[in-house]
Amino acid sequence: MTEPAEDFREHFQGRRVLVTGGLGFIGSNLAQRLVDCGAEVTLVDSLIPEYGGNTFNVKGFEDGVSVNIADVRDPHSMRYLIQDKDYLFNLAGQTSHMDSMSDPFTDLEINCRAQLSILEACRNYNSDVRLVFASTRQLYGKPERLPVDEHHLLRPVDVNGINKMAGEWYHILYNNVYGIPATSLRLTNTYGPRMRIKDARQTFLGIWLRLVLEGRPFEVWGGEQLRDFTYVDDAVDAFLLAAIRPRAVGGIFNVGGDAVVSLEELAALLVEANDGNGEFTVREFPGDRKRIDIGDYYADDGLIRKMLSWQPRVSLVEGLRRSLAFYREHLPNYL
Repeated sequence: MTEPAEDFREHFQGRRVLVTGGLGFIGSNLAQRLVDCGAEVTLVDSLIPEYGGNTFNVKGFEDGVSVNIADVRDPHSMRYLIQDKDYLFNLAGQTSHMDSMSDPFTDLEINCRAQLSILEACRNYNSDVRLVFASTRQLYGKPERLPVDEHHLLRPVDVNGINKMAGEWYHILYNNVYGIPATSLRLTNTYGPRMRIKDARQTFLGIWLRLVLEGRPFEVWGGEQLRDFTYVDDAVDAFLLAAIRPRAVGGIFNVGGDAVVSLEELAALLVEANDGNGEFTVREFPGDRKRIDIGDYYADDGLIRKMLSWQPRVSLVEGLRRSLAFYREHLPNYL
């Protein structure tokens, strides 16, 4: 069974924690949990408009965090920010697959050079900091077999996947060579409150949520592709467990979901979760998207379940309901 959220307090109360990308989707949800656990939380975020940071994401617990608007590529900022921290959750990154193809050099800067900057700051000024990195299932590319475990061949289908792969392995290298205790989590389709919904840079599900709440139809591309989805609270559990479990050090773990569904089934579940309100159409993938589509994907997350006692606690239907409720209340702040 997953360790109850309230038990994390004994590990994080009074501890100094740095979250890069802390005003973003997962970073802000993680920050709220850490504040609830009594941690001293510092968030660093560049607030580059395209990358998902939103100051509203800390609404309601802003007094419990210190926010530093800075670019993690700046060595002077990171030198200052890292020095006294017990934990570093590294969620700084560019997540858009299409942006990485149209502007590969910026993706290289954010997902490679920025990671080296963070790791060099750790090596030089705080090599004992416990570090957890947000990686992605995008590293696997088009699966050869399902479900996909951590031993599957890595062959990304876009620039973003290649750069995220490099970022992950920088962390493992610095763990192995310099002794910086690092863990990588390969996330899959994380969703929930505070995710970016004004465009598809973070996830297509965000666009679906927005259109459903606005009473407009949405499109399902392909429809038959299989996916798994992780509710953000479950993803936060994985980050916290990875940080406190000694056996996680140096490890790479898939984080999956509670169910495997087709995209068309997901669309129907979303309409159902919205009290039956909503319409969608199924169409073929646009050509530019089809070239980097990976087909079916769902994770074998047996390793994190076995090693870290993690498992998803929020069902897909419940997670969709919670997400819709959040955006009904706060939609203008995310458009």
